[in-house]
Amino acid sequence: MQRKAYVTGIAALLAALLAGCTGGSDGSSPTDDANPGEAGTASVAAQPGKYRTLPEACGAVSHDTLDSLLPGIKQIADPDQRDRAYQGEATLTYDTDRKVGCRWKVESADATDHLLVDFERVVSYDNAISDDNEAEQLFATKETAADLPEPSASTSSPTATVTPAASASASASGSTDPSPSASASASASTEAASADLQPRTLDDVGDEAFIDDQLSNSGSTAEQRTVTVVFRTSNVIVTIQYDEQPTAIGTVPDSKEMQDRARNLAGRLDDSLNG
Repeated sequence: MQRKAYVTGIAALLAALLAGCTGGSDGSSPTDDANPGEAGTASVAAQPGKYRTLPEACGAVSHDTLDSLLPGIKQIADPDQRDRAYQGEATLTYDTDRKVGCRWKVESADATDHLLVDFERVVSYDNAISDDNEAEQLFATKETAADLPEPSASTSSPTATVTPAASASASASGSTDPSPSASASASASTEAASADLQPRTLDDVGDEAFIDDQLSNSGSTAEQRTVTVVFRTSNVIVTIQYDEQPTAIGTVPDSKEMQDRARNLAGRLDDSLNG
């Protein structure tokens, strides 16, 4: 009788164990409810940038544009040498999908001109930061390093006012000297033009851009002007550095002319990236 009771007890224990195991067989697991709300919630990676590759830098600038930026290039008599001047020289790079550049140097009877064009494709390695946001941060760093001056409060110039009496008096005396108000207007116009050419942000190229203009004196040599335009389009940052050094001492390169050339090139490169 004792043996039968012992077997019956073992059977009851096995039945209880089996009931405990099958009680959780509804598809749930002990860890399913360990962190409510976290299961099934996947982190969303930031969007990649628009650009996955970069253009061939030495082929990005047309011959016509190079003729404008480097006037001496058309003065090169030897056809082979002129072709090499148009081709430029690629800058050193270890990854043509991330950074490429090209430089040109041309001497003429009046000046030596240099041009550098650099493309950088920015990639974020943080899933929470998009390529565009990473490029924005890098661009902001470059703009801060340029140390642009504060924009002028107003670049408008006052209009000269000449009264009829003053005009009649000037006619009677036969004087051709400008009136004080006209002189003030001319001075204000000159100051406004100078303010328009100061280093500043640009709103007509890329998603954001700025231009810098520096004049340096190399001691006994002529002054060299360097105009730099940097702009960002999505996750690509383009840098244009254009400088000119006249051969004649005392000659100063024209700021407006050089800025216009550099900005024209920036617009063309921006169009080609978005074409």
